[in-house]
Formats: sequence, structure tokens, C-alpha cells
Amino acid sequence: MASAACNIGGFLTRFKPHLLMVIAQFGYTFQYFITEASFNHGMNPNVYITYRHIVSGVVMFPFAYFLERKQRPKLTFALFLEIFILSLLGVGLTLNMYFVSLRYTSPTFVVSMMNTIASLTFVIAVVLRLEVLDIRNPRGMAKVLGTLISLVGVMTMTLYRGPVMKHLWHPLIHIQGKTGNNHESWLKGSILTVTSCVTWSVWYIMQALTLKRYPALLSLTTWMSFVGAAQSAVFTVIVHHTRAAWTIGFDIDFWSTVYGGIVVSGLIVLIQLWCTEEKGPVFVTMFNPFSTILVAVLAYFVLGEKLYLGSILGAVVVIGGLYLLLWGKEGDQQVHSKEQEQSQLGYDEQKELRIQRVL
Repeated sequence: MASAACNIGGFLTRFKPHLLMVIAQFGYTFQYFITEASFNHGMNPNVYITYRHIVSGVVMFPFAYFLERKQRPKLTFALFLEIFILSLLGVGLTLNMYFVSLRYTSPTFVVSMMNTIASLTFVIAVVLRLEVLDIRNPRGMAKVLGTLISLVGVMTMTLYRGPVMKHLWHPLIHIQGKTGNNHESWLKGSILTVTSCVTWSVWYIMQALTLKRYPALLSLTTWMSFVGAAQSAVFTVIVHHTRAAWTIGFDIDFWSTVYGGIVVSGLIVLIQLWCTEEKGPVFVTMFNPFSTILVAVLAYFVLGEKLYLGSILGAVVVIGGLYLLLWGKEGDQQVHSKEQEQSQLGYDEQKELRIQRVL
């Protein structure tokens, strides 16, 4: 009995980042549908982002203030400027582009394109030497092949539709369709989606760099929420001058804002920061395909959205490529752990020899 409990404990310890990222993808999946329903109800995406991060900042602030009082580094001007840019990439700029693109396209398309973030993040990490790449061994080859295969899968989902899958029953929930979803709107949404993927990849990389100088996860999450909300508010005021755009009722708009603030911008961002600190930015982005599957399945079975053969084939290829990349990274970490152990053993042996010489 004790042995079984020990094995379970060891399993949870080893795969804690993996389990947390899977939970995060479930949270993201629900966000796609609740925000689409809210936007179709009339909620302005820019106002939603502003309110959502105000909620996140207010909820996270007391935890950050009291739990990290002793470990929070001093906030210098240079560090605040870095957090400002980090907030712009993760909230002010990227999320505004992302949710506007969701308004012009569909949840399935947007979440499919999000799978490019893992490959883009990997390439940027290799260029900045945040990711180890040695193509002379199987692990390095696995990471390169995984990146290329995942890109092929994304291109398949984007460019090839194929036959539509037949619906087995009527949708359980009906969300009113978008107005004005013409070719021009779809093209605009596609461009915004691709651009947000690039800036999001840079955001993940910058998180890893900022955490080395500001390793207070709760405080960093709170800062990004407040600063990002201020950035989004400035942009929203410039674009929307009417008071009606800022008014929301106690309906789907309110609940989508609360959910997005507490769960997505609060808990999930905190999970991502912790996993980035433990495993690196590439690891965090590898789990996006899981959300792709959940969104496609729910959109098909629950909402009655069309599901094409190209989406299924592309998703399978993407997942295969990204988890080949994950296998390569896990191998790197095992080698790194062994090197650390050998280095520690060598240090201990040298220390023991020095003590024997003294004696």
C-alpha cells in the first residue's frame, strides 16, 4: 500500500507540469465558446479584454501582496519597462488582435492556427540559445522533425478542407451566427490570427527571460493584468468613443468576463509561468493541440459546427509532430539531469581529496 502511494506520488511529481498544462487547455477550450457567445451577444472584444484583466488583477493582487512580500524583487524602472513590453505582447497588443480575429472567423480556425505557436517558439528559442539543439543525436533530430511535421499539419488544417463530416444528431446548443462573415472579414481575421501567433510566441520567450530577473509568479501575473488592462483601455477609448460600448449587463457578457479574468488571465497564466520556469517556453506551447481537439469535438457535437476531414487529418499530424518534439525535449532534460549529477559527484570527489590531503 505504501509502495503504491509512493509510486503515485512520484508519478504526480514527475508529470505535474504535464497535468497542469492539460488542465490549462481545458480552461482555454471553454473560453473559446463562452467568448464567442458573448461577442455574438454584442460584447465588444476590446472592452472584454480590458474588463477581464481588471478582474484578474483585482483577484490576484491580495495573494501576490501577502504571499510574496519577502521574495518579490525590487521593481526598478528597467524591470517595469520590461513588464510593460511583456504586458503589451501578452495582453495589450496580442489579445486585442486575437479576439477580434475570433469575431471574424471561428473558434475551430483560430485554435487550429494557435498550433503554430509551438513551432515558432521553438525556432526563436533555438536562435536565442534558450533551447538546446544537436542534430547529430536522435533527440535533436526528433525536435527538428517534430517542428516540421507540426507545421505540415497546420498547413493541412488551413489549406485543405476535404469532405464535411456528417452530423449524427442536432446540435445541443445553438449560437447565433456572425453577421458580415464574408471573404473580406475572413481574410482580415486570418491576418490578425497569424500576427497574434507571432507576437504570442515572442511573449512566451520573453516570459522565460523576465522570470530570471523577477521570479515572483503571483506578482508578475498581477502586474501583467493591471498594465495590460491599462494598455487595452487606452486603445479601446481611442477606437470606441461611446459609453454604450463599455456597458455590460448581468448576462453572458458578465460571466465571460469573470471567467476570463479569474480562470484564464489569473490561474492559467500563473500555471504557464510556473511551467515555463520549470520546463521552458517551448514545453508550455506544446499542449495547444490538445485544446484544438477539444474545441473541434465540442464545436461538432455540441454546437453543430461543420467539421472537415482536413481538420481531422491536420490535427493528427500536428499532434504527432509536437509530441515527437516533446520526446526530444524530455531526452534533453534527462541528459541535463545526468550531467548535473556527474558534475556534483565530481565536485564531491574533489572536495574529499582536498580534505584527505589536509589530514
